[in-house]
Amino acid sequence: MLKTLIVDDSTTFRKTFRSALCERFPFMLIEEAPGATEALQKIKTFLPDVIFMDISLPGENGLEFTKRIKTSHPKIVVIILTAYDLREYRDAAYNGGANAFIPKNSLNLADISALIKFFFSDDRCYDLHDSGKDGCP
Repeated sequence: MLKTLIVDDSTTFRKTFRSALCERFPFMLIEEAPGATEALQKIKTFLPDVIFMDISLPGENGLEFTKRIKTSHPKIVVIILTAYDLREYRDAAYNGGANAFIPKNSLNLADISALIKFFFSDDRCYDLHDSGKDGCP
């Protein structure tokens, strides 16, 4: 099972994205957090393999939060999903340790699938075609 955390302050986006991920990737176990405070708790208890992170979060922005995550959990893959498709945000994301940056207006599951395969397809991590226990409710 690939443990996935969606960190976004929009409940609608989280639910819609989760549903799309569940349909495309039945091997994912998915949790959600609306902001950095809740995400920190999920990281401690759930220990995600991948985090889909929005930039605009209550309290701490996703770019700074990504830096903190990558400092304490360098193996967690952080994929920035944002409405802010600006060069300075992209640069800041990568400088902060993000593994990928995807503008929400060009988000598609084929790109997500390619990223998941890129980061997790080797034998020592995950079998991406594992049809074991379904991680999506």
